[in-house]
Amino acid sequence: MSKETDYKFGYILLLAVIAALGGFLFGYDEAVISGTVDEVRQQFNLDALMKGWFVSSALLGAIFGVLGGGALSDHFGRKNTMITSAALFAVSMVGCAFASNFPMLVVFRMIGGMGIGVASIVCPMYISEISVAKSRGMLVSLYQLAVTIGVVGAYISNYYLLHYAIDSVAAPGYEAGTGGWSQYIFVDQWWRGMLGVGVVPSLIFLIAVLFIPDSPRWLVLKGRIDRAEGILTKIYNNVAEIKRQVAETLEVAAKSTDAGYSALFRPGIRTAVIVGVCIAMLGQFMGVNAVLYYGPDIFKDAGLGQGDAFFYQVIVGLANMITTVLAMFIIDRVGRKALVYYGVTGMIVSLLLIAGYFQWHESMGVGSIWLLIFFIAYIVCCAGSICAVIFVILSEMYPLAVRGVAMSVAGLALWIATFLVGQLTPWMLENLTPAGTFLFFAVCCFPYMWIMWKKVPDTTGKSLEEIEEFWLKDDIKRTARDLDNN
Repeated sequence: MSKETDYKFGYILLLAVIAALGGFLFGYDEAVISGTVDEVRQQFNLDALMKGWFVSSALLGAIFGVLGGGALSDHFGRKNTMITSAALFAVSMVGCAFASNFPMLVVFRMIGGMGIGVASIVCPMYISEISVAKSRGMLVSLYQLAVTIGVVGAYISNYYLLHYAIDSVAAPGYEAGTGGWSQYIFVDQWWRGMLGVGVVPSLIFLIAVLFIPDSPRWLVLKGRIDRAEGILTKIYNNVAEIKRQVAETLEVAAKSTDAGYSALFRPGIRTAVIVGVCIAMLGQFMGVNAVLYYGPDIFKDAGLGQGDAFFYQVIVGLANMITTVLAMFIIDRVGRKALVYYGVTGMIVSLLLIAGYFQWHESMGVGSIWLLIFFIAYIVCCAGSICAVIFVILSEMYPLAVRGVAMSVAGLALWIATFLVGQLTPWMLENLTPAGTFLFFAVCCFPYMWIMWKKVPDTTGKSLEEIEEFWLKDDIKRTARDLDNN
């Protein structure tokens, strides 16, 4: 493998930051809904089932988005697909702000979900393809960091808009329905403003993407060699390295002449797809979304008041974001698999401690501060391992010719698992008890660890072409350690 020392890291970082803005939209959409649910329920007189439909409709849209996102990116390019994602989200936010009835609101929520689903596929893929092997893990992790920042941004936006509405209503001379569309959206029915403000980051993302180049690897695959070399001159200073990159991509692409979903069933590629689906799904059944979505309810089950429960959840969210930043800087030094081994081991211990707390805290007189400590330990281990690693591994483990559709399949599995966890967690907390629920999450960590150990190659420091060669070997029964020892 050649040494990739003569490259322009600042330019690569700029491209990665712009693509990672799609992750900010993901996190914003995920969190902003929390501030609107009760008001929407009252506005449209929703029962519990329809209230759930309002929240989950975006997830259904995301499933459609990941199904089509990979094929779109393989056919039209990574850049055009990111533009499509930003446009869908912008249309969704405006539509939600002005929706005149509940069915229209749900439709626009689904449109936004489609944009998020597309972004979750194409943004990490783009970052992976424009990065050099030495720093690819850190750069792709920017996407996950942007997701956590989007969550915090949504909470701050909701808090500010709520207090703006309260202060406006209390101001002398206020009268509902007399101040035009801005008062209607930001004061009279302030939940509309919470959703509508999302158009700002989506337009920033859309405009920024217009000024970045397409993936040079995708251009080579499409036979646009001159254009790809022109982009690579902005990434590398060494002409020989540019020629090597193009030649290496052409060589690997020649071994994978067929593309599309049918190619996913080829030996080697099929193995990679199955492995990707398994780690995408199992990662959701290890409890992270249950903690982030239902944290306040879980804390209240432990006897905390509503105020303390939400305060604890804020601390957990901040721990998630800070740990993601730390993981981003060490992922290329420590390695993907090493982070998983250390992090998942810590998750198992933390989950068992949480289960034990719920089972015995009353009889032992243990205070709630210990529950917060256990939750922070869990989220630190989780954010520093599986959350930091998942998009990195999925974006780099698939062969170029099928990378888009393969990531669509893995992304679909991830979103389906997220939906199942979101739907089943309340039932599990009620029927399995909190102790049984967290014990279940701990058990799910073991098959994830085994798959990462036995089936996933360590991609740290390897070029995308080297990783592709691993999966395309005739002897597909080789273990992941073969690549580790290269």
